[in-house]
Amino acid sequence: MTRQNVYDDEAFFDGYQRLRTAEAGLNAAIEQPALRALLPDVSGAAVVDLGCGDGQLCRELVERGAGSVLGIDPSERMLALAAERTRDPRLRFQQQFAEDAVVPAGSIDLVVSSLALHYVADFAALTARIAGWLRPGGLLVASMEHPVVTAPVDRDGGGANGVPYIDDYADQGPRQTSWFIDGVVKYHRTVSAIVGCILDAGLTLQRLEEPAPSAADLIDRPDLEIHRRRPALLLLRAGRPAR
Repeated sequence: MTRQNVYDDEAFFDGYQRLRTAEAGLNAAIEQPALRALLPDVSGAAVVDLGCGDGQLCRELVERGAGSVLGIDPSERMLALAAERTRDPRLRFQQQFAEDAVVPAGSIDLVVSSLALHYVADFAALTARIAGWLRPGGLLVASMEHPVVTAPVDRDGGGANGVPYIDDYADQGPRQTSWFIDGVVKYHRTVSAIVGCILDAGLTLQRLEEPAPSAADLIDRPDLEIHRRRPALLLLRAGRPAR
């Protein structure tokens, strides 16, 4: 299966970097605080970051005391930024798609992934592999676009108060969208399918979160108000049972 790596497209990369620099997206306002709230104490932990981008979270995990962090990302451009911004020997990077990553079985305490899993075609296969990487008691903490976002909008153009109605929610599979460039491929799957993959992998679901902006957030960022009307993000924490 051909995989897409939009972050190495020059137009996409430039647009994404402008968004992150301006903190105009969901990352700083909603996603990152919600993801960090699900993280365990990482003191001495062996960590894998799937879709690590420029390594920001990797560096923070090392600062929090992680023993080692492996950042995995398919983008040459993003990993070049990561290499420029990283000087800690506990942190290393690997250019690969998450689906191709090879990690020794039972060697990892935490797998974390920030807004990357909706680019993965076979979520079931990846979660099964992640479960194999984890030590007993190890955790997966991940964020992804919410299925009400990846589902297509109503073909008849329906909607209310600026929020489009979703359509064909049960029909899972690839979806093409425009985000900085046309033809960006993301994979839609239902909430129940996501949870089912976690459970089928032998993991125990500990938390499932749909973070929304607070009233205080809306004072500075009124553009986030749509995300109180419908969730933009789905976050989860799941663990491999301890022996």
